[in-house]
Amino acid sequence: MVLRLSQKLNARIKGGTLSAAPPHENSLLDWSAQAFAVGRAEYVLLSNTRTLYSVVLAGMGLRDTARLPERALGVIRATLEGTGHGANDRHHPTPAVESVRLAKALDRSVTGSMNELIVHATALLVDGGVSLAEVGVRLNDVLLSALAVGSNKYGRPRDAFAERVAAAGSDEQTGTP
Repeated sequence: MVLRLSQKLNARIKGGTLSAAPPHENSLLDWSAQAFAVGRAEYVLLSNTRTLYSVVLAGMGLRDTARLPERALGVIRATLEGTGHGANDRHHPTPAVESVRLAKALDRSVTGSMNELIVHATALLVDGGVSLAEVGVRLNDVLLSALAVGSNKYGRPRDAFAERVAAAGSDEQTGTP
């Protein structure tokens, strides 16, 4: 799995110099992460790099490179299991923590879309009364121009991720890598 860190998050966890990494051959295992704060609370937005399917992680206690992959995988697993992409799904991104490779952010399109999602997450968290899991659910319904398909000018991360999971399943059935 590739976990792409923003400069701010990399500095916070003292990740050192990160190299660029090509997109993971399985797009379901390529995630990007950005840190953000709401008031005094710290959070990390984790988004699938290709589909922008997102989850939010409480950032408290994330100060080194050992904890981030472990916590990121945990929240991604829990969210996917809660939305029907469970551990029995062979395309479920549940590699061992040791197999997580940290890399620098992929491109400005992903970073810009994640910044937009952070604005939405901040608004939801400021209002209060919304769990982090619910914030993720709502973020995955945000219309984003980066996910435009065909004549539609916008797409939803939830739909884009479901299409990738379905495509991964059909590729496996047809023998396509």
